[in-house]
Amino acid sequence: MLHNEDERVNHKKVQRIMQELGLKSVVRMKKYRSYKGNVGKIAPNILERNFIASPNEKWVTDITEFKLFGEKLYLSPSPMLDLFNGEVIAYSVNSRPTYSLVSKMLDNAFERLDDKDVLLIHSDQGWHYQMRQYQQALKDHGITQSMSRKGNCYDNAVIESFFGTLKSEFLYTQEFESVEEFKAELDQYITYYNHKRIKSKLKGMSPVQYRTHALEVA
Repeated sequence: MLHNEDERVNHKKVQRIMQELGLKSVVRMKKYRSYKGNVGKIAPNILERNFIASPNEKWVTDITEFKLFGEKLYLSPSPMLDLFNGEVIAYSVNSRPTYSLVSKMLDNAFERLDDKDVLLIHSDQGWHYQMRQYQQALKDHGITQSMSRKGNCYDNAVIESFFGTLKSEFLYTQEFESVEEFKAELDQYITYYNHKRIKSKLKGMSPVQYRTHALEVA
């Protein structure tokens, strides 16, 4: 952000100031595991950790768990992330990890596609992604399905990293008075993440800024 504002400063100086102010990252939560054995068809690992992509070429998805007010909330395959710029394409939240959580997210995600897109969607082997309804929905839209190898989180490292960032920057830093407030604040965070949160690997731009810039220079 300093570089974007033409303030030239060495990263070591920033690290020193952060240490003096006691600024440090927050410990991340453990991941929700949706694997329940083989309940449907397992897709091959086509992605093979090749996380470089063009817009709407490769999306990754997963489910994570929040614990609030004595109950669990599940953030669905939403996050569906575009590997091109790490943008959150769609997401849904529910108190139960049912298939409707996935289908609602898919409906929202499909709105981002047009006829020219040739898309691959990668996930873990969670039971949601083995279901016939999910796999048929991808097939109906001409989408190729890919799955991580069992027990290998590195195969879906991008969305694992997103969940860690989401919990560190959003969940741990706020107190919520109700589930409704949590959902409203989550909407605001996702908007911030897509439109304002810059990344060094995106040349100091947010995901949406990077996508817009890429389209302008194409």
